Amino acid sequence: MNILVINCGSSSLKYQLINSESEEVLAKGLCERIGIDGSCITHQPKGGEKVKTEIAMPTHTQAVAAVIEKLTDEKVGVVKSLAEIDAVGHRIVHGGEKFASSVVIDAEVMKAIEDCNDLAPLHNPANLIGINSCKEIMPDVPMVAVFDTAFHQTMPKKAYLYGLPYEYYEKYKVRRYGFHGTSHDFVSNRVAEIMGKKREDLKIIVCHLGNGASVSAVKNGKCVDTSMGLTPLEGLIMGTRSGDIDPAIVSFLADKEGKTADEIINICNKKSGVLGLSGGVSSDFRDLAQAAADGNEKADVALKTWAYHVAKYVGAYAAAMNGVDVIAFTAGVGENNVDARAEVCSYLGYLGVTINAEANKKRGEEVEISTLDSTTKVYVVPTDEELAIARETARLVK
Repeated sequence: MNILVINCGSSSLKYQLINSESEEVLAKGLCERIGIDGSCITHQPKGGEKVKTEIAMPTHTQAVAAVIEKLTDEKVGVVKSLAEIDAVGHRIVHGGEKFASSVVIDAEVMKAIEDCNDLAPLHNPANLIGINSCKEIMPDVPMVAVFDTAFHQTMPKKAYLYGLPYEYYEKYKVRRYGFHGTSHDFVSNRVAEIMGKKREDLKIIVCHLGNGASVSAVKNGKCVDTSMGLTPLEGLIMGTRSGDIDPAIVSFLADKEGKTADEIINICNKKSGVLGLSGGVSSDFRDLAQAAADGNEKADVALKTWAYHVAKYVGAYAAAMNGVDVIAFTAGVGENNVDARAEVCSYLGYLGVTINAEANKKRGEEVEISTLDSTTKVYVVPTDEELAIARETARLVK
C-alpha cells in the first residue's frame, strides 16, 4: 500500500510517499511559497537527486496537483498513475479533546477539526486546506487525520488543568494539550523496542529537541504529562519561542513598550527563545555554538539556559512518574547536537545517569549514549513522524 503523507502549512506543503509494507520512502518533497510569487516544488525520488522546479501555485490545490505530477512523472516519478496512491495521511496539529487517536476523515471529522481552529489558528485552517485540496484532486482516495495532540490525551486532569477558574476549562477548554505527539509516541515505542522491552513496562522521558521542543513523560505506555500547553508556546525555551514565563510579563511589556498583548505574544513566539537570549545571533544551535566558541557571552548564556530548562523538565517528569528507566533524545538538536545532550545530562547525576563520551559523539543515528553502569539508560532515537503517520493511515484504511 502506498501512503501519501501530507503536512500542510499556510504557504507550504511537505510530502512523502511511503510504501507501508516495506516502509520505504519512495519520494519526498516540499512545495514552497504557495499563493506567493516565486512558488516552487523541490522533489526527490528514492535514490535520486533533488529536483527544484518553479511552478505557479496560487492555491494549495495547485500544489497538490504539482505533487501528483512529480510523483507520476516519467523521469522523476515513482508511480505510474494516481491509482497507485492508496491513501493519504494528513498531519493535523490540534484535535482538542475530540480526538484521542487517528481517524478516517469524513464530514463530521472535518467539522470537528474546524471547531478546534481557535486553539490553533495558524495551523488547523492550513491543515483543512490541505485536506480539501487533496479531496479535490483525489476524491475517491481514503484519507486519515493524525493529530499532534492525540497521544497526550491520556494525561490525567491533575497534569492538564491550569490553576485558573474551572469555568474557563468548562467554557473554552483551556487546558494543556501538548504537541509533537506523533514523535513522542514513535520514539517512546521505538526506544522500548531497542531495549527489548515492552513500552508498557517502562517509565520513559522523551526529549523532542528541535527548533520547536517538548518533553513528555510516558508511563506504562501512556503519556502522563508533557511540556507544551494550550499552544506550543508553553514549556521549554525553544529556537524562537520563550517557553514558560510569568504571564504578567505580557501586560508589563505591553505597557512599557506601547504594544498590544498580541504583539507581545508574537514576540514570545517569533523573537524569543535562544534567538532572543543570544541578542539575535541565531535560532540555529550550530550558529550559537560557533558564536559561543568565538567568545560571544550571550550565545553561551542562551545555550546554557536552554539546557538548564530541559534538565528541569526531565527532573519534574522523573518525579511525576516516581522514577525513570530511560531518557530518549530526538529531533534535530536531540539527534545531532553532541554538546547539547552532554550539557543536559550533566544535571542528571542524581538519576544515576552517566554518559559514554565516545558513544555520544554519534549524530543522527540510534545509539545508547549512557554507560553500562548508568542506572537510567539514555538513548538517541531519530524520530520519523511521516512514517508514524503512514503506519496510522495504513492501519485505518486496510
